[in-house]
Amino acid sequence: MDMQNLTIAIIGAGIGGLAAARACALRGARVTVYEQAAEISEVGAGLQVSPNGFAVLRGLGLGDAVRASGVQGGAVALHDYRRGPVVRLDLTQLATRDYWFLHRADLIEILHRGALEAGVHIALGTRVADPAALEADLVIGADGLHSVVRKALNGTLAPFFTRQVAWRATVPHDGSRMGEARVHMAPHRHLVSYPLRGGTQLNLVAVEERSGWTEESWSAAGDPEELRARFADFGADVQAMLARVETVGKWGLFRHPVAPIWGQGRLTVLGDAAHPTLPFMAQGASLALEDAWVLADALATWPDLAASLGAYQSAREGRARRVVEAANGNAWKYHISFKPLRAAAHLSLKLGGAIAPARMMRRFDWIYGHDVTGGAPPLTLS
Repeated sequence: MDMQNLTIAIIGAGIGGLAAARACALRGARVTVYEQAAEISEVGAGLQVSPNGFAVLRGLGLGDAVRASGVQGGAVALHDYRRGPVVRLDLTQLATRDYWFLHRADLIEILHRGALEAGVHIALGTRVADPAALEADLVIGADGLHSVVRKALNGTLAPFFTRQVAWRATVPHDGSRMGEARVHMAPHRHLVSYPLRGGTQLNLVAVEERSGWTEESWSAAGDPEELRARFADFGADVQAMLARVETVGKWGLFRHPVAPIWGQGRLTVLGDAAHPTLPFMAQGASLALEDAWVLADALATWPDLAASLGAYQSAREGRARRVVEAANGNAWKYHISFKPLRAAAHLSLKLGGAIAPARMMRRFDWIYGHDVTGGAPPLTLS
């Protein structure tokens, strides 16, 4: 398709929306991003960009900016909540070392600058209620869990509460733990922490099982004292982190079905609008980045919109479903409550880490080793 004559409207200036905007604009399309917020900003939280996501950022010509802003991941250490280290997964065993811990606001800013540099127009303070009303050849819904484009394509797809609640916060850090993410595992709960911004901050995500419903929102305020009470039986290292929490967000984790229809007519979706995923594989951002690249590439490759959108869904749906299912099934491994089973699981992890550490990391090759760019040279402004 002739990208030079293609007009694209993107709803949502998040990671997927801004990445798609730059990817399409660098291929010649005229792109407008509609964002309901009055400014491009992001609440304070961290994220992980694994090598498959970084491959897209490199392909978009943003690799150096990410390296300058992030903390390179060196390991993921699994700890028992009371007894300490269980196993350390060495990220240097991965074929590609570009595994990064980033503040979400920093990645958004990198993508925002990249979109503007590519000639993208960003319309702030613009809420889109009816995507069909936008004047564009293609409308991309990058508008998250409650996407109006997803609804237009698929109707209402009801989620269900997983009986899990997540808390997130960032706290000051002295830089003593660089490049290591830690997962503290406990019966019915776990807590993830990793460094951000040169090690000056730690990102905390604490997950607990709970029968009561909690609002599905990334911006609902939680009570730091309640967080500390919920995780009060964790060890001293966790207590030291929790003691520094001043503000915390809280949200219920809901499982959403992968959208059956990703594109039709002149509408399509990407990221959470297409395949919302639970956070237990840390793949939400990377999947959105992959979508953005594949969609832009399909638009530039296939002769018309119908063929492009069909090729896009065909290329992405199977992988997205597999990652979503992996995330759905991952939490229980951290939350084992039956003591003999938990002891056996931890022993198995220790033995695996001691005897065959490289083999343990190869289990993730299907995720981290996937490069949707095919190693292509970074896109440049024409």
